[in-house]
Amino acid sequence: MKDVLLVGGGKIGAMIIELLANSGSYGGSNDYRVIVADRSGDALRRVVRHERVETLALDVADEAALARALAGKFAVLSAAPYSVTLAIAKGAAKAGVHYFDLTEDVATTHQVLELARTSTAVMMPQCGLAPGFISILGMHVAGPFDELEELRLRVGALTQFPTNGLKYNLTWSTAGLVHEYLQGCEAVVDGNQRIVEPLEGLETFPLDGIDYEAFNTSGGLGTLCERLKGVRHLNYKTVRYPGHCAILKLLIHDLKLGRDEKLLVRIFDEALPVSYDDVVLIFVSAIGRIDGQLRQKSAVRKVYARELNGQHWSGIQITTASAICAVLDMVREGILPQSGFIHHDEVDFDRFIRNRFGRHYA
Repeated sequence: MKDVLLVGGGKIGAMIIELLANSGSYGGSNDYRVIVADRSGDALRRVVRHERVETLALDVADEAALARALAGKFAVLSAAPYSVTLAIAKGAAKAGVHYFDLTEDVATTHQVLELARTSTAVMMPQCGLAPGFISILGMHVAGPFDELEELRLRVGALTQFPTNGLKYNLTWSTAGLVHEYLQGCEAVVDGNQRIVEPLEGLETFPLDGIDYEAFNTSGGLGTLCERLKGVRHLNYKTVRYPGHCAILKLLIHDLKLGRDEKLLVRIFDEALPVSYDDVVLIFVSAIGRIDGQLRQKSAVRKVYARELNGQHWSGIQITTASAICAVLDMVREGILPQSGFIHHDEVDFDRFIRNRFGRHYA
């Protein structure tokens, strides 16, 4: 049985605990014991009582305490805010412990890449839905093309029953949500890697009789810009119901709330309810040439909130947690490399989707 340190016992952390502690329920045997670390006593008190789950009060800024927590562990998973992710990565690299995180922060990911150059263990950031699974699916859709001209990735975690003007309820980390609305977005435009503005590139499209909009947000491409050589156009956009982007621009630009990220987080936390009745929409479209013919291939997935082991879980909890647990499981099984930086385009889609955790996407 592998001991895994999970930093962060919030909404996504709770789903990770469910999957790993009850791994035998999802196929195979019970292979993991989870030590849940958080500096919040309230978060630790909410952790489910389970024979394969322990709790640990930990401030990751305390390097000595983090080193003690990492000692002897197979891996560490960070479900903590992006602002503390790098401290965990540095501790893991020093301890030689496999490292996985859910960050969408591009700068942090580049620093983890540098740590991986000398690490004796796996360093794999951005292991959630987007970035994460969306890159695996994107490469799968792009795979048959001899010449790839365009790859578009679209993801949205949407409440099924919107009632407010934003047509949006909170489904995951508010800090992460606001951060991706404010940071520059990596893209490839006319064959050149560029940083494009968040909230720009607005487009609308119908799917299954429902109208959606999509616009630039940061972090969703992971490392695809560096890895997909020769593509003419590559971009990632967040999906929302129509009208969301216009209100965000009012708040962030016209009312200048984008100047104070923490204030915007507080406003969202106080004004927007949390919803566990959501749907995660995943859409990939690729255009290029196969045997000289210009072709388009697409893939669409919807993952709804549902019950697992008698408990209700949101779609974003299921997709985010199952993605990081799947790649952890693939490292444990020896399917993925055992050291260094792992890019998501290295993960075989078919093997991922057959994994006991990855199959939640199927």
